Amino acid sequence: MTKARDLANASTALSAVSATELAFVDGVTSAIQTQLDAKTAKATLTTKGDLYAATAASTPARLAVGANGTVLTAASGQATGLEWATPAAGGMTLISTTTLTGASITLSSIPSTYNHLQLVILNYKPANDNSYFCFSINGDMAANRHLSSRTDADMSGTSATAFDNTNFITGKNDNSVAQGIQIINLFDYTNVVTWKFGFSYGVFNNATTTTSANVFARPLIYNQTNAISSLLLFPESGNFTSGTALLYGVK
Repeated sequence: MTKARDLANASTALSAVSATELAFVDGVTSAIQTQLDAKTAKATLTTKGDLYAATAASTPARLAVGANGTVLTAASGQATGLEWATPAAGGMTLISTTTLTGASITLSSIPSTYNHLQLVILNYKPANDNSYFCFSINGDMAANRHLSSRTDADMSGTSATAFDNTNFITGKNDNSVAQGIQIINLFDYTNVVTWKFGFSYGVFNNATTTTSANVFARPLIYNQTNAISSLLLFPESGNFTSGTALLYGVK
């Protein structure tokens, strides 16, 4: 019996098959059901943001969406070789905020997890008029260790300059009107091989004519190799009246 006769004798009439429908199976080289069974079901993903990730060759699995702000990173210890993680810290992180008061302030236990430090002094006001803002590294007040220039000529580079200071000296301000900012950068502060270097700059009221302004920029050198773990802040004379010290870690 031929196939045509079998079809003709079928109890149920067959519907017409279009050329388009026949084209759907054009090129099939193996059982269609077997090929369908090998596909990954879309039901594997159950939540907005889920991802397909392999646990082994030809073994897809669901990687659940991470928490807000996390990033996808390689993690060989995980089943999928991936995980959502908090991104590595970068930029600037506020370590501490301190009100300037009394004869001195110590910023202690500075973390060693950053590349550089930035100290920002806002609206420094000394009790004594025309008094410089000063600080020393690690509270070290030994002679001939800190060097900062009061004037551009102090460190012109045309001749050797002796270390004759017990602390760094930056900007000064009036004791009645204090507006301004001083920014102090200390670079590579955790290394124990080289001297410590920095730079300070700022703008504030002139200590004599408070309606005028002073601008300054000074290099800083500490000729010791100790890592920086604390900063001692104090006015050149007298006490702090007011002001704020913001210490940042920089990566």
